[in-house]
Amino acid sequence: MSLRRPVWALHVLVVGLALHNLVMSQLWRAGVRGGALTVIASWKDVLLAGALIAVIVDRRTEMFRPIAADLLALAFAGFVVAYAVIPQSALGGGATHAGILYGARHDLLPVEAYFLGRGLALSRAERDRLVTTVVATAAAVAAYGLLDVYLVPLSFWRGSAGWFQHQLGLSYVGLSHLPENFIYNAGNNVVFRRLTSTFLSPLATAYLLVVALLALSLRRRYTVTIAVLLFAGLLWTHTRAALAALVVGLIVLAVLQRRALPLLLAAAVAVVGIGFVDGYSHFAPRAHLTPAEQRQQERNAAAHPNVSNDATSANESSSREHLRSLRDGVRTVFHHPYGFGLGNSGVTAARTHVTIEAGESTYTELGVDLGLLGGAVFVAWSLVLFARLLWIPWLAASFSAVLFLGLQTDVIGIPWMAVVVWVFAGTAVIDLTPLRRRPAAA
Repeated sequence: MSLRRPVWALHVLVVGLALHNLVMSQLWRAGVRGGALTVIASWKDVLLAGALIAVIVDRRTEMFRPIAADLLALAFAGFVVAYAVIPQSALGGGATHAGILYGARHDLLPVEAYFLGRGLALSRAERDRLVTTVVATAAAVAAYGLLDVYLVPLSFWRGSAGWFQHQLGLSYVGLSHLPENFIYNAGNNVVFRRLTSTFLSPLATAYLLVVALLALSLRRRYTVTIAVLLFAGLLWTHTRAALAALVVGLIVLAVLQRRALPLLLAAAVAVVGIGFVDGYSHFAPRAHLTPAEQRQQERNAAAHPNVSNDATSANESSSREHLRSLRDGVRTVFHHPYGFGLGNSGVTAARTHVTIEAGESTYTELGVDLGLLGGAVFVAWSLVLFARLLWIPWLAASFSAVLFLGLQTDVIGIPWMAVVVWVFAGTAVIDLTPLRRRPAAA
C-alpha cells in the first residue's frame, strides 16, 4: 500500500461508491443530517482528488507524453471552467452558485477519474485485480438486492426518503418522497418492487451489473455461477435500457474477439430480457401504496390517459417520457447552441430548483451546460477513448455500453460509473504511435 501511488484508492472507490447511497440514507435516518452528513458524503470527492494529487506529485518529473485523448479531456475541462465563470445572465441561464458548483463537479468527475487512471498506469495484474473487485462488488450488490426486494418492505425505505428529499433537495412526490422508479406501476394502482440494492436506484444498479457482466470474460473460475447471479440482478432491476446496453456490449465484444459466443449471448439476453420484462408482474414482489400515494398515482394516470403500462409497448409511459426528454433536449441544444451555463440541466437543476433546460441524456445535458461545442468535445473525447480501448475487448465493450446508455441517462451523474469506468479507460489508454527506429550503429 502506497500513498504516492494509491492503487488501493481505486478498490476503495469501487466498493465505497456502490455502498454510498445506502450508508448515507441510513446515517440520515439515524439523525446525522445537514452539514455533518454533507461532510461525510464528500469522502469520495476527497479520496479521488487526493489520489489524483498524489499521482501528479509523484510523476511531476516524468509526466507521460500527451496523446489526443489527454488533450480532448483537458479541452473538455477547459469548457467546464469557462462556463463556470461566464455570468449566467450572459447565457440566459438561471443557475444558483450552488448549482454551478454541483454542475462543475458533475462534469469534471470523469476527467479526474481518467487522469487518475492514466497517471497510475496499472500493470495488467493490477488491472485484473481491480476487475476482480468490480465483479465481487457487483455480485454482492446483486445478491443483496435480490434479498432486499423480497424481504424488506417498501415501508422500511419510506423512512429513508429524507436522504433524497431533505439532504439532496430532490422533490419526489409519487412515492412518499422516494424516487418513483423504486416501483414498476402496472396500472390500476398495482405496483411491484424493482431491485434497487445498495444504490437505492434500479438504474445505477443495472449499469454496474452490465459493466461487471462484460468484465466476466476475464474470469475463469465460477464464471457461470456469477454470471447467473449478476444477470438475475439485472433482470429484477426491470431496466430495459440496461438490457439493450448489454446486448450492444456483447455485439462489440463478439466483433473484437471474432467469436460467435458473445453474439449468441446477445441474442439470448434480448429474448430472455423481453420475456422477463413482459411477464414481470407474475413473479415480482408486489408493493402496497399508501392512500396518499394511490391518489397521486391516479392523478398521474389521469394526466396521461393515452399511455400504456405495458413495459414492452412503444407507447409505455416511461419510454415515451425518455423519448420526449431526448427530443426536447436535442431541440433545446440546437436552438440555444452556446449553452445556458453550468447547473441548468438534469438533477443539478432539480436540486437547486431552477428551470431544467434538458434532462436524462448525458449528451443533451452537456450541450445545455457547455454549449453545442462543449458537448461535441465530450463526444469526440469519448470516441477517441473507445478507439484506444479496442485492444482490451471487454473494456471497449463496457465503454460502448456506457456511451449507449448516455443517450437516455445522465450516466456520468452516477458517481460509480463516472469514476470507475473512466478510471479503467485511463489505465488502459496506451500510446499507439509507432516508435521511431533507432539509427543503426556506425
